[in-house]
Amino acid sequence: MIKNNQHKYSISAMCKVLQLPRSTYYYEAKEKVSDDKVTSAIIDIFQASRQNYGTRKIKVELKKRGHTVSRRKIGRIMKEQGLVSSYTVAQFKPHTKSCNESEQKNKLNREFNQKEEMIAIVSDLTYVRVHQKWHYICVFVDLFNREIVGFSTGPNKDALLVYRALSSIKVDLHKIQLFHTDRGNEFKNTLIDDALKTFNIQRSLSMKGCPYDNAVAEATFKIIKTEFIKRTHFDSLEDLTRELHDYVNWFNHIRIHGTLGYVSPVDYKLEHLNKVV
Repeated sequence: MIKNNQHKYSISAMCKVLQLPRSTYYYEAKEKVSDDKVTSAIIDIFQASRQNYGTRKIKVELKKRGHTVSRRKIGRIMKEQGLVSSYTVAQFKPHTKSCNESEQKNKLNREFNQKEEMIAIVSDLTYVRVHQKWHYICVFVDLFNREIVGFSTGPNKDALLVYRALSSIKVDLHKIQLFHTDRGNEFKNTLIDDALKTFNIQRSLSMKGCPYDNAVAEATFKIIKTEFIKRTHFDSLEDLTRELHDYVNWFNHIRIHGTLGYVSPVDYKLEHLNKVV
């Protein structure tokens, strides 16, 4: 009422009539402006995250903007504004993969935190609906900074899909020491064996029926499915490839990762290089 009538009467007079301390009015007004700024910032951060960030990551991004806000308050504001993270959508179980019976050991041994880039990479693949037909995505992830360093798309779940993803990696493949995957037949075959032999890359395979041995690749695909696949419609393979390229660029350069201290993979790598220099 005071705000709506301050063009007619002085704030001091209205506070006196209402028996309201002026300090209380100014405090409440300041809090209202502050809440409006926080709400605006939350909406902006949420949309910039492609509607993926929840309260934890929004809290980190708010702090970068100078706002210290509890996750409970962020959650309340998100609810009031109808902001629903893609992670609230129920997850679906993946199809069972065919398995090879190779004697190859798990050389990675769940050493997921590597201290140098491109020393150990992991890979996995998943399916996606494209114009009422199944297509597939394969990605390669650097264990140093969780960056997607290579990927491919295609209509078939085969060795060629994996080979093209390996070929898309832009650094010298001789630098890679270890390549870890699950026991899908797409990864253990003559085509991939020859490629690894050419660049002197050692192979590592998960134990049969143990997804925890390839946890980083599994977690990366959970993110991709939630944030990208289930939120996008693809009319063609070209459409899928183009949209995936855009998502991977956002994933590597902008998306903050909790395991990296809430910075992007590329920023994490740059920070490491600066420390070395």
